[in-house]
Amino acid sequence: MLPLITLEEHYASPKVSEASPEARDHYANFPPHILSKLESLGEERIQDLDKGKVSLQVISHGPGNISPTVCSAANDDLASAVSRNPTRLAGFAMLPMSEPAAAAKELERCVKELGFVGALVDNHLNGQFYDDDRFWSIFEKAQELNVPIYIHPSFASDSMMEHYKGNYSDSVAMALSAYGWAWHTETGLHILRLFASGLFDCFPKLKIVIGHMGEMLPFQLERIFLISERWGKRERCFREVWRNNIWITTSGMFSLTPLACLLQTTSIDHVLYSVDYPFSANEKGLEFFEEIEKSGLIAGKDLELFAFGNAENLLGVKARSS
Repeated sequence: MLPLITLEEHYASPKVSEASPEARDHYANFPPHILSKLESLGEERIQDLDKGKVSLQVISHGPGNISPTVCSAANDDLASAVSRNPTRLAGFAMLPMSEPAAAAKELERCVKELGFVGALVDNHLNGQFYDDDRFWSIFEKAQELNVPIYIHPSFASDSMMEHYKGNYSDSVAMALSAYGWAWHTETGLHILRLFASGLFDCFPKLKIVIGHMGEMLPFQLERIFLISERWGKRERCFREVWRNNIWITTSGMFSLTPLACLLQTTSIDHVLYSVDYPFSANEKGLEFFEEIEKSGLIAGKDLELFAFGNAENLLGVKARSS
């Protein structure tokens, strides 16, 4: 069995819930067994890694607009957990995106002092995307440190919710605004906004990760390549940015059909296995990996890259051999 590395895997710090009514209300909606797994950075999490044959799990916190002080405390707790299981766990920093200067400083601290391998950030800040150049010091710092930023889907802000309401219940609107559709389309849109803003020309070595088989972008990619050529002069086209600056994980998606589309549009060395723990079980991820292997869709050296090699190259980590 090949070693597996996963990198859209979550935890929830009680310190964040204590400090943020928004986060507290969010986590209150989770079933108790999910919340238990989110809060565990010890034995329960390691046992679940073993069940899914995950060699190394890169852990991140979310969601929420959290102060610099609380972000630092949550990152310190995660670093402590990683230090207790350094061959099984690694960390993505939680950043206070509402204060970009503090976020850049915290990213540097987490990478240089805590040994984190990048950061995971919400897809927007109360409806504001990061194509606004006030956020760009964070991306500049990520490029300087040579670590990726993982852009993760976020719940719709109040101003965004009206777009999803219609002749149906608010519960349907909630689903459409989140896991039923817009988590993915809004994250895909964010990547296009970053490109259109010129971010990747300013920071040509920036590394961005997105999940869920590419947040719907692969299906539209050839059309996007063509249309984006009309968006003004760029030093590099979107095809080049997609090839060199974007990495894709399979987190939370366990179907061969979208994977086939992803592989036809994206170089295998930018496609990475992930699970989306604990919202998806590591065992479910393992079943999908075995299905991929059996199908032959990814095989040989490419399967090694997908399972662990690409994550090792991107993050500077090492998968433990079983």
